[in-house]
Amino acid sequence: MSNSAPPVRAPRRDATANRAALVEAAKTLLQRDQDASLEAIAAAAGLSRRAVYGHFPSRDDLVREVVTAGAQRILGAMPSTADLVDLPPASRLAVIAVTLWSEVTHVRSMARIAVHEPFVATVAAVFEPLRAQVREACALGIADGSMRDDVDAATLGRLVEGACLAVLDEATRSGTPDDAGHRMVVVSALGMAGVDWRTALLAEPTVTTTDTAPAAHRTGPEDRA
Repeated sequence: MSNSAPPVRAPRRDATANRAALVEAAKTLLQRDQDASLEAIAAAAGLSRRAVYGHFPSRDDLVREVVTAGAQRILGAMPSTADLVDLPPASRLAVIAVTLWSEVTHVRSMARIAVHEPFVATVAAVFEPLRAQVREACALGIADGSMRDDVDAATLGRLVEGACLAVLDEATRSGTPDDAGHRMVVVSALGMAGVDWRTALLAEPTVTTTDTAPAAHRTGPEDRA
């Protein structure tokens, strides 16, 4: 008698389509209303609430899938280490901040959901490569004297991250235009790192599309040193 395991059956096409419909409905409704109910999401997907539980044990599990996929998409659009290697520390942080802003500005409500409980740990794990780039930029800035040195690089990286999240919250609450948010996130991130706001504006990169990592940057005082 054969000991081989039976072949794993692929999900039925309708089940796969229903799951995808739930995820898309959640994306749309949560962007409009962060408190959208599971019933509303199910209805938008053309399903009953009971049908949802065949795919997701709870509303949080459905939302977690949505925010995790979004975080992975954003991470894929971020500059690589190679894109940043020739930039001074302040410009590295500015490029990261602006690229991140350009990816989240049109999905601000979903982004706010992603960075708060109970999803923050999941999203933080996805973003760990990005957080490592921020820590490296901070370490370089501390070492060359262009950034504050009263805290270590890991702590400074977390402070910079917090400054960016504060901008996201404020921009979402007040309806800040994209270009103003772009400027706010650079000044806030670099200001937290100890860079004067005027210098921060000089380091502000220009992002023309979300598909192209901003390799170019404006010349700042650190470039002329």
